[in-house]
Amino acid sequence: MVISLDRKIGKYKVVDFEAQHNHLLVPPEYVHMIRSHRHISEAQASQIVLGDESGLRPRELHQYISKQAGGVETVGFTSQDLKNLLKTKRKQSLKYGEVGALMTYFKQESENPSFFYDFQMDVDELITNIFWADAQMINDYGYFGDIITFDTTYKTNKDYRPLGVFVGLNNHRQTVIFGATLLYDETIPSFQWLFETFLKAMGGEKPKTILTDQDAAMAKAISLVMPKTFHGLCTWHIRQNALRHVNHLYQKSSRFRLDFEACIDLHEEESEFLKEWNSLLVDHNVLKDSWLHSIFKLKEKWALAYVRKTFTAGMRSTQLSESFNADLKNHLKSDINLVQFFTHFKRAVNAKRNNESEAEYDSRHKLPKLKMKKARMLLQAASVYTPKNFEEFQEEYEEYQDTCIKEVKEGLYVVTNYDNVKERMVIGNPMEQKVSCDCRKFETHGILCNHALKVLDVMNIKLILEHYILKRWTRDARLGSNQGWSGRHVELDQKAHFMKRYNELCPQLLKLTNRASESHETYTFLSKVYEESSKIVNDMLSKKYLDGESSGMVHVSISIANDEVDNNIDTVGKAKGIKTKDCPRKSKKRYMSWLEKERKKTKMRSEKKKNLKKV
Repeated sequence: MVISLDRKIGKYKVVDFEAQHNHLLVPPEYVHMIRSHRHISEAQASQIVLGDESGLRPRELHQYISKQAGGVETVGFTSQDLKNLLKTKRKQSLKYGEVGALMTYFKQESENPSFFYDFQMDVDELITNIFWADAQMINDYGYFGDIITFDTTYKTNKDYRPLGVFVGLNNHRQTVIFGATLLYDETIPSFQWLFETFLKAMGGEKPKTILTDQDAAMAKAISLVMPKTFHGLCTWHIRQNALRHVNHLYQKSSRFRLDFEACIDLHEEESEFLKEWNSLLVDHNVLKDSWLHSIFKLKEKWALAYVRKTFTAGMRSTQLSESFNADLKNHLKSDINLVQFFTHFKRAVNAKRNNESEAEYDSRHKLPKLKMKKARMLLQAASVYTPKNFEEFQEEYEEYQDTCIKEVKEGLYVVTNYDNVKERMVIGNPMEQKVSCDCRKFETHGILCNHALKVLDVMNIKLILEHYILKRWTRDARLGSNQGWSGRHVELDQKAHFMKRYNELCPQLLKLTNRASESHETYTFLSKVYEESSKIVNDMLSKKYLDGESSGMVHVSISIANDEVDNNIDTVGKAKGIKTKDCPRKSKKRYMSWLEKERKKTKMRSEKKKNLKKV
């Protein structure tokens, strides 16, 4: 077709037209790739965004939606179109910059009044450190916040910004998250601000024990903010540091590993530990400038002889934090923006919560396996403790059957095991119905040891006494008020109500849509109903927000340098930006700490050995 402009009338005219195609037609199998034939519908776009937020990668997501539509030829768009849509969505989320995106995210989350977040800004009004905890995290801390672990070895993004997660252990011995932070740096002021903010979010209640990696700045901050909290060092990190600093001792003698491990985990008395430590230094010719001397100065934080004096719930490492970091690692890249990070972080937290829900369901619908079905104390323990804790108690009860009392003197019992000649001293008081064993299993783990159970039996006590049942390990650990320590009521996640309504409506509407698609008349009718209903729903929601039922003004506390000022979210939004570090690296791969690098090297070496064996 040829057109020309007729200047007299100011319009274009067709001067030549060829009805036949003057080019090769696209083969039928490629028609779906023509730009004019490609379109992502609103329903498909919603499905794509939902799949992306669920952790599906673009290729997997395209394959899934294509299969739903009957194949790539009928889905209506290509894999690249899907990627472009996600890219556009992410740009839109950042249209007000990273600060605006951050404020928008926290404003949405703050629909629940118990959601807590805080920022620290420098003198240039750039955000340096960020902390947040949702209502469920604060609620969980009220039940299980006696022992927490904190780790910052995981670096999340292009700015090397450390992710710190406060993690604990629930009544099913599973990971529970209490709060999280994105730090600018790992200095004493940053950590001090963080721990003060964390305690503020938790109503000022301090944990009994906190386990961390070996970081001098963090240790100093903990001593300033939580002086009465026991600060323990992760024994796994200590072992890794030993491999890094005194690897020559491991290579020189296989005995060194056994001696070093014994100093960490076996020697219970201080005098015994000190004696064996000195023997280790002499036997292995340890030099005066060795790393072992520096770690010895921190012995009260990692050696069993000292750690056994406080409650640790049986934990000696930050393994819970490492496990959570591993869940995040599969879906984070170094170049993700803050909105993507929070989306993936929230999904990882929800996965942990779902694990707890499954464990809770199983505990209510599955009976624990009793090895001695007529033992009254075991029957009681099975009904009181969660399955995991019952298993530990049952092992102690089984071992108690194999113990004997060698001597009794004024309420002091000497208990031994046939398989272990080590004598345990147990104090028993029949009048007060109390027992205390020098193994300190109950004081550190919260479960009675087999030695104490033996003495209780001698005292003719056949059930677990109430003061020896730690509520945090029971099925009813979460029963009770959700009142915060400051007297405020902690609202649990309001989105649970949203999901309940969504789960009820979605199947009904999907079923109706399938039926309506069977004929053009029903399709047209439902389409009109949808348009009218959408307008009514939007008007109802708009009126709700205008009436003030859901206010966007959220009170937060912003720390600027060493001063603290109170602000609302609009004032916070005036921050000039988020402070970043100069990064010489151009790779899109996420920054790995030396611990992760060591693990990767070990894995590669083991795989190499396996391949050599196969050859």
